[in-house]
Amino acid sequence: MDSKEIDILEDYISENNLKITKQRRIVLKSFLECKNHISVEELYNIVLKTEPKIGLATVYRTLALLTKSGLALEMDFGDGQKRYESSYRSAHHDHMVCTECGKIIEFTHPLIEKYQEEVAKENSFKITSHKLDLFGHCQDCK
Repeated sequence: MDSKEIDILEDYISENNLKITKQRRIVLKSFLECKNHISVEELYNIVLKTEPKIGLATVYRTLALLTKSGLALEMDFGDGQKRYESSYRSAHHDHMVCTECGKIIEFTHPLIEKYQEEVAKENSFKITSHKLDLFGHCQDCK
């Protein structure tokens, strides 16, 4: 885990009069090691392998802190379960979500980015962020 991530979390925590605990560090480390979009319950199961005494509520609260501090992005792919990914380690990308099996495929396409910028310019609009999720069936579920 980079010290930059710890610094970001520590800055946020100190600005809000909180403490950086061993449990929060473990949750952060486990979260940053994940390469996919992870639910709280999935992260909790990973954390338990390192520290079985950490409770589910601690993971929920720590993910909320990571989201508020800007280290995590909270996503809703319409399956009733929030998922999270690192905002620090991942470059911008969009998602294709299989409505059959739940598989999430990350992608980038320069034309999509270009067209978004063109549409914004035509409408005198400044894009500060965007989210594109395409829903359908993956190759395995066609």
